[in-house]
Amino acid sequence: QVQLVESGGGLVQAGGSLRLSCAASGRTFNMYTIGWFRQAPGKEREFVAAITWSGGRTSYADSAKGRFTISRDNAKNTVYLQMNSLKPEETAVYYCGTVNGYPVVLSRAYKNWGQGTQVTVSS
Repeated sequence: QVQLVESGGGLVQAGGSLRLSCAASGRTFNMYTIGWFRQAPGKEREFVAAITWSGGRTSYADSAKGRFTISRDNAKNTVYLQMNSLKPEETAVYYCGTVNGYPVVLSRAYKNWGQGTQVTVSS
C-alpha cells in the first residue's frame, strides 16, 4: 500500500512558477508510474503529466508541454511537478496517483490518490 501526500501549492500570479511535490510512504513506491492530475470546481479531473518508475518515460498533456516538467527522486520517495508560466485557467486542486505500467491519461486507472494541493493563479 502506498500513501501519497501532495504539497507546494499556493497563490501565484499569472506567468509565475510553482513546484509541487508528491511524497510517498511505502516500500513499493519506486515500482509505480506516478501521475499528476488537476481538478477545477465543476470539472472532471484531467491529466497533467506522468512519469514511470525509472524516470525514463514521461508523458504530458498538450497544455503542459514546454512549461511543466515532471521528475522523481526514488531515494526520497518523491515526485515533483515544476510548473512555469502558469495561467489563471490552471487554477485547480492538483492530485497525484499511482498506476502500474506506462503512463496513461485516464484518471480512473490511477489509485492511491493524495488529498490534493490547491493551486490558484491570479490574473
